[in-house]
Amino acid sequence: MIPYGKQDITQADLDAVLAVLNSDFLTQGPMVPCFEQQVAAHVGARHALAVNSATSALHIACLALGLGPGDWLWTTPITFVASANCGLYCDAQVDFVDIDPRTYNLCPRALATKLEVAEREGRLPKVLVAVHLCGQPCDMQAIHALSQRYGFKIIEDASHAIGGKYQGEYIGNGRYSDITVFSFHPVKIITTAEGGMALTNDDMLAHRMGLLRSHGITRDTAQMTYEPDGPWYYQQVDLGFNYRMTELQAALGVSQMERLDAYVARRHQLSKRYDELLADLPLTTPWQHPDGYSGLHLYVIRLQLEHIGKTHREVFEALRAGGIGVNLHYIPVHTQPYYQQMGFAAGDFPQAEHYYREAISLPMFQGLTEQQQDEVVTVLRRVLSS
Repeated sequence: MIPYGKQDITQADLDAVLAVLNSDFLTQGPMVPCFEQQVAAHVGARHALAVNSATSALHIACLALGLGPGDWLWTTPITFVASANCGLYCDAQVDFVDIDPRTYNLCPRALATKLEVAEREGRLPKVLVAVHLCGQPCDMQAIHALSQRYGFKIIEDASHAIGGKYQGEYIGNGRYSDITVFSFHPVKIITTAEGGMALTNDDMLAHRMGLLRSHGITRDTAQMTYEPDGPWYYQQVDLGFNYRMTELQAALGVSQMERLDAYVARRHQLSKRYDELLADLPLTTPWQHPDGYSGLHLYVIRLQLEHIGKTHREVFEALRAGGIGVNLHYIPVHTQPYYQQMGFAAGDFPQAEHYYREAISLPMFQGLTEQQQDEVVTVLRRVLSS
């Protein structure tokens, strides 16, 4: 089975992790800050805070921005549930904005329309989570302009997008957002096995997220409410969580970062080749906005079902049966039973639902060979023509 995504682990990665295993620190040592500094420097951000997952990064980002009961978080329905759940973790309410039919990202025009209505009804969002689906950046300049008008904060959920660029600059530099979140899950562009990171240019947000990821505890005497009892002393000054990244994970991340740009470049080669090989088939290949340079975490095709003698499910199952480990990213969040209990229903976000009925993620990872890619195309061509 050719998987839809797969990590690439080299001898350099193994050596980096082994060095930590032979060191004095398995957690809370020098590798985590080294990884943070490396990512921050690469993308051009002031602060980077490594955590144990991108979900944790989204949670502390929301808390740092003051999201709480009575507030609204808006995001796209085409994302993993974590992009919405992070609002619920803060006891806020969640709503969605439909997608752009070409980029599959949150649509700025739909956002502008929804904001006008929300302003009249007194339910403007406090936080917007803009998800860079597949690694392609959202129209951040347009979203930022709306945030200036309506007063909401922006989190870039760039879980798919490390190594990508927007308007010629690396995603994560914070030009058009308050906080950016990366994921280092094994199927992502680089991996730390599990792990995530929150980046910001705001000193206070960085300080708050730093406390929240580690129980709300500080050893900095300047942050304490009274004189410490001695050099062993620490104070809990907030209610935080155990969201720390280990030294092992960070060492793997440091090693993987050395190959980040090469990984993304390879994904672009594979994407271009897919575009050419699939051009004559009854499907729509991914469209890339000229303002963006995608991280290309995913390569999503949309079936032109009116020209195919099979259903979406039949094509998907036939590809799996043919040894192609396709997947589907994502089931619209508002159609999940948990969210339907809140009042969401089918038909609420038609573009997202239309996308879901047609989308299939083909294998896309830096270790994918041209021979494997040819096999993917051969099986897909056979399935669509039979």
